[in-house]
Amino acid sequence: MTISRDPANSSQLMQRFLNGIEWAGNKLPDPAFLFVWAILITVVASHFLASMTFEEIDPRIQAAAPQTSAATPEKPADRRIKVIDQLSGKSIVTLLAGMVKTFTDFPPLGVVLVALLGVGVAEHTGFIQAMLRAMLRITPIQLLTPMLILVALLSHSAGDTGYVLIIPLGAVMFSAAGRHPLLGITAAFAGVSGGFSANFLPSSLDPLLQGFTQQAAQLIQPDLVVNPLCNYWFMTASCVFIVGIGWFVTDRIIEPRLKHMPVDESIDGALAMDSLSSREAFGLTCGLLTLLAGLAVLLVSAMPPDSPLRANGSLTDHNAPMMKAIVPLIFFLFLFPGIVYGVISGSVKSHRDVVQGMTKSMGTISYYLVMAFFAAQFTAIFSQSNIGVLLAVKGANFLAAIQLPPQITIVGIILLTTAVNLLIGSASAKWALLSPIFVPMLMSLGISPELTQAAYRIGDSSTNIITPLMPYFPLVVAYSQRYVKSTGLGTMISLMLPYSLSFLIGWTVLLLLWWTLGLPLGVQADYLFSAK
Repeated sequence: MTISRDPANSSQLMQRFLNGIEWAGNKLPDPAFLFVWAILITVVASHFLASMTFEEIDPRIQAAAPQTSAATPEKPADRRIKVIDQLSGKSIVTLLAGMVKTFTDFPPLGVVLVALLGVGVAEHTGFIQAMLRAMLRITPIQLLTPMLILVALLSHSAGDTGYVLIIPLGAVMFSAAGRHPLLGITAAFAGVSGGFSANFLPSSLDPLLQGFTQQAAQLIQPDLVVNPLCNYWFMTASCVFIVGIGWFVTDRIIEPRLKHMPVDESIDGALAMDSLSSREAFGLTCGLLTLLAGLAVLLVSAMPPDSPLRANGSLTDHNAPMMKAIVPLIFFLFLFPGIVYGVISGSVKSHRDVVQGMTKSMGTISYYLVMAFFAAQFTAIFSQSNIGVLLAVKGANFLAAIQLPPQITIVGIILLTTAVNLLIGSASAKWALLSPIFVPMLMSLGISPELTQAAYRIGDSSTNIITPLMPYFPLVVAYSQRYVKSTGLGTMISLMLPYSLSFLIGWTVLLLLWWTLGLPLGVQADYLFSAK
């Protein structure tokens, strides 16, 4: 009997599978109500679980617990995980009293609003479109996909701003090149979020995760120090991998799928390859010079070792003012060049045009604001219930109990992280929760904290792009609905699933191969741990 291996049949099977995912996903409630259902499930589950006693130790209390003496012995029961009933009077009052603050303090909200004010002006005046038209004339169409994914990866150095800057620009760029705008969104989303941990340049994420890793490792060895760049060489190599895999998935899997999806609104076709008028060209030149002048001022201000933009002499430290000012800087670095271009090209005739650009940008994300409200409430309730902690600890204890070989254990850590990632979006919040569990557990098995952190970063990144509970996922859906109004959760999940699976499997294999070859994981990093 001959088994058919026709690539066309394989492609059809893939498309049918993704069609099924899209159909099932679009049967889910609207994203806003998906968070409502998640809140209800969490509340009901917490009510029943609150009456149960669990033997698992809360890693947050364990990490923060002071040293006890024989005179004041610690009671083990005090450190057990306790699920908090969210139907209790106290929890309900806490929810109601903090509802407004929970929404206004939702981390992605300020990033999105402030950055889009400046970007909205640059888009409304035509500055961004003029830049894209100029870029498209010098960039080969064949290299558009890898260029966009690479830029998305580099945006990690600026924190979460890639979500509000690179992803919408990807849609505009691909549409201007005559390709489907959702293709630009998926490619950019894959680079910004699916490859979140991969970067050629150190970012604030490196010292942020290192801090949690070192604190957890010191539970076993108090004098152990973890270098902030302990994963640098592996994550640098991962950039090449993410760009290559993302390029293949975008052009060979996603683009054929989108060919039959009609676009409700696209960039004016004249934008694609038409030359700029002399007035537009001069405006673009002046706008770019304004942008470069702003960057030069920023560079000169940041260079001195005692610059107020630094923290402990570092610009990339998580607490550095430079890192905290990234979003306002993006606001100004797009606002002023956009105004300069608009005045010279004639698209800005008064200050009212500037305000109109800001207003228009806010109107495009009104749907996201509704979803963000419910997402913020779910995040708060889920965190307060301690259900996430319970699930994570039980999963880690299971891995420790079955005593698998080190390589299989690392794969298990990656998979467990992906599962937790479907419920908790923030990379730092998850690692603050998981590091006191994973790091000491794997150190006791002879696996280094640096390798454990690398495994966590793979699992954390790979499934960002398929979970609607990730804070920026609804924003990406809102971007997509500007071009295809029927875009739903299922549509976006089916488009991102090939990226997610490719990244997860390929990145895991890359780590195991890197380990087998003994290539350097990072600065002052080992694969194995032996207690001193």
